Amino acid sequence: MTDFSNVFEMPRASREKACVVALHCSLGSGRQWKALGDELKHTHRFFAPDISGYGANGCALDLPLTLAEEIRAIGDTLNDAEGPIHLVGHSYGGAIAFAIATRFPFAHRLRSLTLIEPVLPTILTDSEADRRLHARFAQVARDVSEDIWNGSVLEAIDQFMTFWAGSAPQDPISEGARARMIEHAHKLAFDFQAAFAEEDVAEAAASLQVPTLLLSGGTSPYVTQRIVQRLGEIIDGAEVHHLRDAGHMLPLTHAAAVNPLISEHIALADELAAAPLAAPGGGVNRRRGEGAASWRLARMRAFWYRLRPKPGTIY
Repeated sequence: MTDFSNVFEMPRASREKACVVALHCSLGSGRQWKALGDELKHTHRFFAPDISGYGANGCALDLPLTLAEEIRAIGDTLNDAEGPIHLVGHSYGGAIAFAIATRFPFAHRLRSLTLIEPVLPTILTDSEADRRLHARFAQVARDVSEDIWNGSVLEAIDQFMTFWAGSAPQDPISEGARARMIEHAHKLAFDFQAAFAEEDVAEAAASLQVPTLLLSGGTSPYVTQRIVQRLGEIIDGAEVHHLRDAGHMLPLTHAAAVNPLISEHIALADELAAAPLAAPGGGVNRRRGEGAASWRLARMRAFWYRLRPKPGTIY
């Protein structure tokens, strides 16, 4: 006979049907996530809002200067996404997703987090080598921003695209894509400002208590590869996947590999939320204290390790 004396009831919010919110990169739009949305739409409500300054929100006048302001700008979408949230973010959208996951009022609704090379440069301050990476990236940000302020938009876009191409050959940009980039290029300076203004990233990462998936590409700029490495070292139970042949735009160029990883991560998090969990140390756990949180993370890790390849898988 099964003994239910050490089983506690999960909060009702954790049993509700979850939705997915996916945030795109700079100079992109919510259309970036069409393939992922098609894959998940039969099981989850899927939201891919345009970040302020891009896509349908390209005419925003009061552009955000901090990640907190970016969160407020997409607040309507987050409020419309009822129930628990699976949060996915790429590049600058990953930085916003990280901020949502570590801030009131939406952090408590998170069921899982997926970050694909999030632009969180201030995490690179703990070693001399990391500080050099931070300084180089800051110089790129200054150069691109100054070109924009001086009216040299084409030069700014060329610098921006060359940097993010990393060690891979740069793919040619269509005239239509270049025209869209020119239209929204002024937002890049605001994005850099917000990313570099984010403080205490390491401390915030250490506080995360949701299943977290981290993805990086082997031909991306090393600065974002290193950001993913640092987050993987800090976030308890984080699962890290490195796609050796992928670049920074891996959600698009390597969607066939990336989307199944995200979908499986979301499915596992849903399964974990639905499963009754035995309380640590015996007895029924009726509250969500620190001990319970640590124990839940241990249970998540055991679940992942049993069903998945070893974290840190290189493809």
